[in-house]
Amino acid sequence: MMTTSRAIHFGTAEMIKNETKSTLIKSIQQIIHTYVLGDRQFECIRSHMELQEINLNITGRDVHVPEIERFICTVKERARAVFNTLPFETLPHRLIVEIVYNLMFWLNCFQHKNGIHPTLSPRTIVTGSKNDFDKQVHEQHNNSMMPRTSGAIALRPTGNAQGSYYFLSLHSGKHIVCNNWTVLRKH
Repeated sequence: MMTTSRAIHFGTAEMIKNETKSTLIKSIQQIIHTYVLGDRQFECIRSHMELQEINLNITGRDVHVPEIERFICTVKERARAVFNTLPFETLPHRLIVEIVYNLMFWLNCFQHKNGIHPTLSPRTIVTGSKNDFDKQVHEQHNNSMMPRTSGAIALRPTGNAQGSYYFLSLHSGKHIVCNNWTVLRKH
């Protein structure tokens, strides 16, 4: 599920398992207090959203919201570009989802040419978080006999002030969040 705002151009993406009312409500609560543009699939949650003072602009049957359709095309084009630069023929579903989440993060990090502010990014306008592109990461060590590293794939920044990243653990297949890591260079 993807959403975007008209004036701010802040986009969101959420992996949903189905389009049931409860799933849509849970997903849309991630962007509470924003103006939501939506296709007909969101009609079933209108009353729930109105109780939370959220205005849903639902389209008519077989009508789409042009801003969302254009936004989805942008995300798909960029996802294809990332996918086609990777040296793999297939990717796990979770990694494809993470590619989309990464794209959403970076699309929101830079001001939109038609946005409401000439220098502030959609992320800064909506969350108040400023982008810090000068962060450096330093690995911490101790003298124990425990392994100092484990295999993981960097997915995307978390967006927090500490400069943490989400990783996909190669051992467990789960998300982990780290501030410290060592980049393995290709030999």
